[in-house]
Amino acid sequence: MGKRIGEILSWYGSDSPGTRAQIYRLLTHGRLGGTGRLVILPVDQGFEHGPARSFAPNPPAYHPHYHFALAIEAGCSAYAAPLGFLEAGAAEHAGQIPLILKLNSHDSLTEEKDPLPSLTGSVRDALRLGCAAVGFTIYPGSARSREMYEQLRAIAEEAKAYGLAVVVWSYPRGSGMSKEGETSIDVVAYAAQIAAQLGAHLIKVKLPTAHIEQAAAKKIYETQKIPFDSLADRVRHVVQSAFDGRRIVIFSGGAKAEDQQVFEEVRAIRDGGGFGSIIGRNSFQRPKGEALKFLGTIMGIYAGEIP
Repeated sequence: MGKRIGEILSWYGSDSPGTRAQIYRLLTHGRLGGTGRLVILPVDQGFEHGPARSFAPNPPAYHPHYHFALAIEAGCSAYAAPLGFLEAGAAEHAGQIPLILKLNSHDSLTEEKDPLPSLTGSVRDALRLGCAAVGFTIYPGSARSREMYEQLRAIAEEAKAYGLAVVVWSYPRGSGMSKEGETSIDVVAYAAQIAAQLGAHLIKVKLPTAHIEQAAAKKIYETQKIPFDSLADRVRHVVQSAFDGRRIVIFSGGAKAEDQQVFEEVRAIRDGGGFGSIIGRNSFQRPKGEALKFLGTIMGIYAGEIP
């Protein structure tokens, strides 16, 4: 075991050998294995945004096996998806890549100011499919957030009892928060802290902006002179907010963007001490050859092979 991987595993001393083995599996698989960095392919967008919005830009992506193959060929650390997509390809790709079963989902057919995702999978499903971890979304700021927190507490307890790792998508939103506030530095850092307090091993958040949403927080950022002008500074602060960097924090890729913009964001994540990216639409919404090159560049930046 490399020194960096041993250091990261030491942060999870309360967990069983089984759970620590699954975290080790995530940290040592694929092209970035052993570096302490991860690039995960998430494909929950078909449920969250709809099939045409997700897969029409690259029609082969309608097929569940496409995403397994893309993640495996690219050397991703793991592949995350809801129950249906994993059931449709887990047998054919068994053991080839760590899997993360997303246990809750939310569709976009109705507009909800205070969303509550539905439970769409179980810990037993994750065990049956040979997953390394379960994934769960919480919406800090939603009027329904307490229900999500309680659901996550129960799921995390069960997952850990069976030796699985817990990955939390912590996405602030709700009627009491502005759209700009969903990615503000203070709110994203708060979302990372909440996920860590709820027992997450890996935490997924959006890249933070320099906006500050909460008036009370703004006073602290100003009086304590917390640096957040650059994206790398903001990443560093979010990671610090997850137990002083003692929880794995990865950042979402968001909607499809220009390559150079994504690469600059990855450099900021790397330079700010982030643990990597979980990047879906920017990967699978392009032809496979382009996606492999794109993901290869991202991994090269994290590995230090590309400046």
